Amino acid sequence: MGFPGTWMTESQSVVYRVVPKCACSTIGQIMYYSDHGTFFDGDIHDATEGLHKWAREESQDAIKANVKTQTSLAFTCVRNPYTRILSSFFDKICGIQRNGKRYRGNLVPLLIQKYGIEVGGDDGKEDFDQIKSFRRFLLFTRDTIRWRRPMEPDIHWSAMSGHVSTFIVNGGRYKKIFWTEKFNDGMQQVLDSIETPHSIDLANIPRFNESEGHGPKRAHPVEDYFDDLSMHLMKEIYHRDFALFKYDFDDPSNKMPIGEIDLDEVHAKLGD
Repeated sequence: MGFPGTWMTESQSVVYRVVPKCACSTIGQIMYYSDHGTFFDGDIHDATEGLHKWAREESQDAIKANVKTQTSLAFTCVRNPYTRILSSFFDKICGIQRNGKRYRGNLVPLLIQKYGIEVGGDDGKEDFDQIKSFRRFLLFTRDTIRWRRPMEPDIHWSAMSGHVSTFIVNGGRYKKIFWTEKFNDGMQQVLDSIETPHSIDLANIPRFNESEGHGPKRAHPVEDYFDDLSMHLMKEIYHRDFALFKYDFDDPSNKMPIGEIDLDEVHAKLGD
């Protein structure tokens, strides 16, 4: 399988396992800047040079050699499952993507037909029942993850632990896993542990939220979207994410972690 979703600086100062919807655009731009002294002009996901990516065939040997020997510090970043799935819904389901089209072509019409989901108009109007539509989307998410129908699970709403585990199973080891909710602290610890061609001042780095403005704004507090059934579905889908990355399952309004991530526990439980 190799190391899907893995990025590495060309200087091989650091290795990063991308977890979608967890500050990956900002992290990628920081990595790019640390090598080149400038940000990538555009969405870092579109960069085909200046950053090693597993998806680039010419990068695979370098990434594989580095990860297998644990030459460089390897890290990833995670996010509260409640806010992550909401972000996926508003960006990928309700939003118009940067190519001017709906995400994955016929996905939204399928959801409208099979699950009765509303997404608002292409003109940006937000006059639909966000809570009801989100809860129906959550049923769809569960169906894709548990039964792989009506489609395979999408990377933006598949469990973070699944993304994190492929790196471990294939021979990698994380030196740091930090939270999106404490981004500056975690990213600074990574930068303090490595040497880069160009120094980074995190306080002055913009946040590259490439999904910002794609869809309607969330109209309600996080907790309003999750009733008892929704929380049951969240537990079914993301129980390992809550447990391993120390998020509060019982209180959707609390986006902050409630404990410290135990790297030994993560490697033991995701390394099978």
